[in-house]
Amino acid sequence: MDNEKQTGSCLCGVVTYEFNQSEALSAHHCHCRDCQKITGSGKATILLVPSNSLTVSGDLKFYTVEGSAGSHVSRGFSSECGSQLISYVDENPDLKFIKVGSIDDSSWVSISSNFWSSTANPWSPADDSVHCFTHNPDFA
Repeated sequence: MDNEKQTGSCLCGVVTYEFNQSEALSAHHCHCRDCQKITGSGKATILLVPSNSLTVSGDLKFYTVEGSAGSHVSRGFSSECGSQLISYVDENPDLKFIKVGSIDDSSWVSISSNFWSSTANPWSPADDSVHCFTHNPDFA
């Protein structure tokens, strides 16, 4: 396997994707309430990848909500098994957020920070060994 190419899929394998590892920008834990609800967990772990680096095969279904900062977040999932794979902020479609747990081999991923540490639960606290943003970071 080419170390540069990374692959991932939903649980049933009906949706697959690939991207170049060298083009991945950073990885983060998001503890916002929406990520908690959508994952059924304390956080979502996401890898930021430029959209033009990502190729998806299969049909993703998207669900869009207005985020707490007023942006619109579209979350893509397999219509067959429901696995959440890729999301993005509608106002910035050039950047995709891959759910790290869906990457076939995510052992190389290193977490850069926590988003929304202010809403992290005591049973799933923000990792204070990396930078914690109390809300969304300002990427401007």
